Amino acid sequence: MDVGGELLQGSQPPVQAPLRLGSIELVANPLAGRVGPTAAAEAEAIIGEFGFPVRVSTPEPANLMRELRRAVDAGPDLVIVLAGDGTARAAASLCGATGPLLAPLAGGTMNVLPHALYGAKDWRAALRETLDRGVERPVSGGEVDGSHFHVAAILGPPALWAEAREAARRHRLDLALRRAKIAWDRAFCNSLRFALDGQVPIKAEALTLICPLVSRVMASDEPALEAAALRPRSPGEAARLGLHALFGEIIGDWRKDPSVEVVRSRFGWVLAEGGRVHAILDGEPVRLGRHAEFNFVPVAFRALVPHVDEPDPSIGATIRG
Repeated sequence: MDVGGELLQGSQPPVQAPLRLGSIELVANPLAGRVGPTAAAEAEAIIGEFGFPVRVSTPEPANLMRELRRAVDAGPDLVIVLAGDGTARAAASLCGATGPLLAPLAGGTMNVLPHALYGAKDWRAALRETLDRGVERPVSGGEVDGSHFHVAAILGPPALWAEAREAARRHRLDLALRRAKIAWDRAFCNSLRFALDGQVPIKAEALTLICPLVSRVMASDEPALEAAALRPRSPGEAARLGLHALFGEIIGDWRKDPSVEVVRSRFGWVLAEGGRVHAILDGEPVRLGRHAEFNFVPVAFRALVPHVDEPDPSIGATIRG
């Protein structure tokens, strides 16, 4: 399920980045959906246009995380990632609040974090703009049982609908139908109980936690997550929410659905009434146990983004519900 919004200001205002980047690490996955075998060389050439030194790595998928850790541990001024959503999320987690600046470029299928930071742009344009007039932007986020997210977390059976949607994006209609059937069969069979900020537990079909980076209802500097509780009252409403998850760009903002309740939260927990908590973090499935705790992270990582005088309304336009 895509999530996000029109307001894309971070939890803190951007500050001017160093005018000169002494070292850059570029990690590219040629097998990612929108990368390809020539992308690393293209990116290296673009960086060379600005006179910045760069070390380029194109590891095999089995070595991708190891090479990403090496790039971050090398202590460069900037880490550029050209890969899928899982790699972008991992890179942000590895860089953290005190590590190198990060530029996660759109190389995957959903590209939830790159699109939130740079808009629905080709990675080449985003890279040029970032190197030409980049500023440092602290990005807040969230954490669920040690796994970080920087756009949104979906907890509960609707995460299964998101998996069906991703299969459809890859033109695997047979797999999409199978996953949609599983999501339908499990509706109301594995509901959640959750508690926000120490309050009384509530039962819901699912809970979505949305970061300030893409929230439509929170101020940009609010130190909290947008928590949307999905509480359908019938299988028909559950199906409607599933369709919102599956065809979000067509139907519109799923949070306007009458069975969705939106509040703000800094911490809490979720408990699956049966089985485990199904989860999608920034577009990637994550395995959780029956019980999971979450919290708001004031500065999850520091991104390098193009400076703009006014907010760009196109940014985040593809990250809709």
